Amino acid sequence: MAEEIGASTRRLPVYLLLDTSGSMHGDAIEAVKIGLKQLRADLQSDPQALESVWMSVITFDNTARQVVPLTEMAQFQEPVLEAKGTTALGDALKLLMECLDREVRKTTTTQKGDWRPMIFIMTDGEPNKDGWERYADELKKRKPGNVIACAAGTNAKEDPLKLITDTVIRIQDATPGSLGAFMKWVTASVSTMSTNVAVNPEAPVNLPPLPQENGIQIVP
Repeated sequence: MAEEIGASTRRLPVYLLLDTSGSMHGDAIEAVKIGLKQLRADLQSDPQALESVWMSVITFDNTARQVVPLTEMAQFQEPVLEAKGTTALGDALKLLMECLDREVRKTTTTQKGDWRPMIFIMTDGEPNKDGWERYADELKKRKPGNVIACAAGTNAKEDPLKLITDTVIRIQDATPGSLGAFMKWVTASVSTMSTNVAVNPEAPVNLPPLPQENGIQIVP
């Protein structure tokens, strides 16, 4: 893939890590599907995002899979999602780091590297005992980009996400309205970031405000 990209092109890689465990069955997974479809439509109609954003989707239940490799926004299609199994967060974090190493371009003497990736992690449950703590610690030490984690619903645990990133969002109820509002905020964040890096690459990250309704808030 890298050979097809011009040496002067800088991409904004966006990784979505989505919990597709059994507890997401029903309205929750349908809301995420609708949110992904709207995200694609909105970003594909945004000229700046269309020019710079490349997106990947990693799902995790009993295991983790990169269901969409890092793909330019114009070609992005939302994957088929199915809720089943448990919550292999550790497997997802391990796979994420492998994908970052493989797909995100670094600056060399012959090419410009990509912008720092945006990484969104959304889960509604407690992670499996799969050694996730080690991968969470490694990811946080790496500081690969802007990592935002979301604990959705009453069964989601905030403490594991705090070990991954300082930016954790809590959604009180994993309802279609709340999950839809969160996905709209993700879209707005990507759009804002794609504009910011084009105008002022050195500017600090300035994410849009969270929606006030639907019980969505930053975890202090």
